[in-house]
Amino acid sequence: METQRRVLVTGATGYIGGRLVPRLLEAGFTVRVLVRNPAKMTDVPWADQVEVVVGDLENAESLVDAVRDVQVLYYLVHGMGVAGDFEKGEKDAARNVAIAARTAGVERIVYLGGLHPDGKLSPHLRSRAQVGRILMASGVPTAALQAGVVIGSGSTSFEMIRHLTDVLPYMPAPKWVRNFIQPIAVRDVLHYLVGAADLPPEVNRTFDIGGPDVLRYGQMMNGYALEAGLKQRPIASLPVLTPWLASQWVNLVTPIPRALAVPIIASLQYDCVIHENDIDDYIPQPEGGLTPYRRAVRLALGRMRIGEVETSWQNSSVDGAPANLLPSDPDWTGHTVFIDFKQRQSTASVDELWKVIEGIGGENGWYSLPVAWAARGVMDKLVGGVGLRRGRRNADRLATGDALDFWRVEEIDHGRFLRLRAEMKLPGRAWLELTADPDAAGSRYTQRAIFFPQGLGGRLYWFAILPFHGVIFTSMATKITALAEARTAANAKEDASTPQR
Repeated sequence: METQRRVLVTGATGYIGGRLVPRLLEAGFTVRVLVRNPAKMTDVPWADQVEVVVGDLENAESLVDAVRDVQVLYYLVHGMGVAGDFEKGEKDAARNVAIAARTAGVERIVYLGGLHPDGKLSPHLRSRAQVGRILMASGVPTAALQAGVVIGSGSTSFEMIRHLTDVLPYMPAPKWVRNFIQPIAVRDVLHYLVGAADLPPEVNRTFDIGGPDVLRYGQMMNGYALEAGLKQRPIASLPVLTPWLASQWVNLVTPIPRALAVPIIASLQYDCVIHENDIDDYIPQPEGGLTPYRRAVRLALGRMRIGEVETSWQNSSVDGAPANLLPSDPDWTGHTVFIDFKQRQSTASVDELWKVIEGIGGENGWYSLPVAWAARGVMDKLVGGVGLRRGRRNADRLATGDALDFWRVEEIDHGRFLRLRAEMKLPGRAWLELTADPDAAGSRYTQRAIFFPQGLGGRLYWFAILPFHGVIFTSMATKITALAEARTAANAKEDASTPQR
């Protein structure tokens, strides 16, 4: 009996990696994933079908166990939105992987990089090209797939196009809206990634991958408008909008935070079209051919409408977001910690109370003073934060690691407990905990806002917003329990009116 080949996927909790893993499993591979934080795997539907190894690409020692007995290694990590000298970090990580893969006898590396022209490049495109060269020089046969704008539900590029078109009836746009782009549907990217595992051992090169359409960026926005049932948008190309100004504009009118908008806009300064179709000589196109742009948009919108966004750009924390977990209460001894505590006894059932808790944020809002929450979101956007427009991936259900407006789900015990970690710009670290427990009257709702201030600024910030917290958090606790009670009463009334058989 033939032994299944083992693959290692780095970046498995990211947008592409999270979609690739289940397809590799379907293709019959044994899958191992390398993650820095295993908690992000808690609610992943395929978590129990893969081997999880904890490590970091910048820590060479942590890669030894990860690459052992691996035949194919997928490199899906990049530094988009990372602060500091990300180019050095990406080079170091690529070198570590190259050495570990060669030492372990890995047979194939598959890397997903960015489509780019010849000549001068933006820092992020330059770095991605450099990573590809390092991997191809590793001594391990490497397929460096170079994709342009990826179109799929939850992709950064699609979300930017969607929100720019939805929000602005008239678009004063930078001159790059006239540049030519060759977008590719995420399903076709995944098709080529899976197929690349079976490339002949002598193949060690880059491959350009793109969809069947070459469009100007402005045409892509209006193609989206037609599929979304909107009128086409007049677009004026303004040379005065520099890449930096354009990224600030994108930050303000879309959910894309400044940390991601800057490298995206910088990359759009060039025509990004494929120079060769050699990949099709090795990997047959999907049945029915590659996906046209407007069909890719249609598929993405359909996924969003039914709440089945498999992965999202929001899965990854953005620059400046605190990634460290809330320490346990006993560890707070000796630290300055501010807490806002609210508790309510309720006649609501625990099930209905939990449904209200898990439905918080996004279109449902935060159950208190929407103007105040909106203002806080705008303030966060103005200083380069994520703001409130990220929304949520699924309207009804949350999972560990999900983005939720300017929070992220740090821990969830379905039916009982939700902890959110703040990702807005703050002079400190903040969490919000919401708990539903059974009680003699029906249920007990507990709400705890926790803030670890940083320096004097953090302390002044807490006391400055304390009066608003008194209103916002009190209102939140009251309205959450009231909504749960109303739903419980409605259910009881419906049950009473249903004829007994």
